[in-house]
Amino acid sequence: MQRVENFKSIIDKYKVIFFDAFGVLKNYNGILPGIEKTFEYLEAQGKEYYIVTNDASRSPAQLAESYHKAGLNIISADKIVSSGMLTKEYLDLQVKDGIVAYLGTTQSAHYIESSGLHTLPVSEIDATNIDKVNALVFLDDEGFDWAKDLNKTVNLIRKRTIPVIVANTDRAYPLTITDVSIAIGGIAAMIESVVGKQFIRFGKPDSQMFMFAYDLVRAKSTINKTEIVMVGDTLNTDILGGNKFGLDTVLVLSGNTLARDADSRIIATGIAPTYICDSAVISDGDFGF
Repeated sequence: MQRVENFKSIIDKYKVIFFDAFGVLKNYNGILPGIEKTFEYLEAQGKEYYIVTNDASRSPAQLAESYHKAGLNIISADKIVSSGMLTKEYLDLQVKDGIVAYLGTTQSAHYIESSGLHTLPVSEIDATNIDKVNALVFLDDEGFDWAKDLNKTVNLIRKRTIPVIVANTDRAYPLTITDVSIAIGGIAAMIESVVGKQFIRFGKPDSQMFMFAYDLVRAKSTINKTEIVMVGDTLNTDILGGNKFGLDTVLVLSGNTLARDADSRIIATGIAPTYICDSAVISDGDFGF
């Protein structure tokens, strides 16, 4: 584990960079100031990069558009790998017909709607259609009544023997520099403990997430894992997932893991990144070309 002042000196060692989104490119205040310089540098050096995110709240096109509106125009939809994409793949292969119920916003339902299945929010499941529900997906922590619809979700799972998919495994996300908010992965973990059933999870730290991105890279060129680095702000998703997949990893201190807590969290969890850096921002003075 190496503490590095200059993020550029890390990415110069690799051909491909995987970035987490929240806490690395953006936070509760929006896009990290100066992060556009990092992508300008990557483009100038001809390096490949992907945003590997557990955000299943919107489609890759919608996520890319959100970056554009915030001034980060360089990121296109084909550079975004979302856990929602793995959910879609699973549904395409395993759920042939019927209703897919979901917790989340209508925007987040993009992934299951594109599978050609009939989708309904949990709020619209009742005695007339419950027997047609063949899957349930946890997509986003917004778009539903936390009391009424979570209780309905518990009873739906108790009554139907169906696959339950967690499209975003994040349990919390920073709301401010001191406070966090419960994410859909945390809600799913709570309900899983109540119903006593095992859910299907997609997203970091699951290796399928990294394999999906790795396959995209290898479709373009011959590359091996030693030439890829994963950049993230969370030990038990970004760093653990990257480590398990055999990638070098960078823990940045601009999101979930604060500088004052980094050492104690690494010791407590046993999850060690290859590098630690304050942020993924490259300044004009660091370009050197």
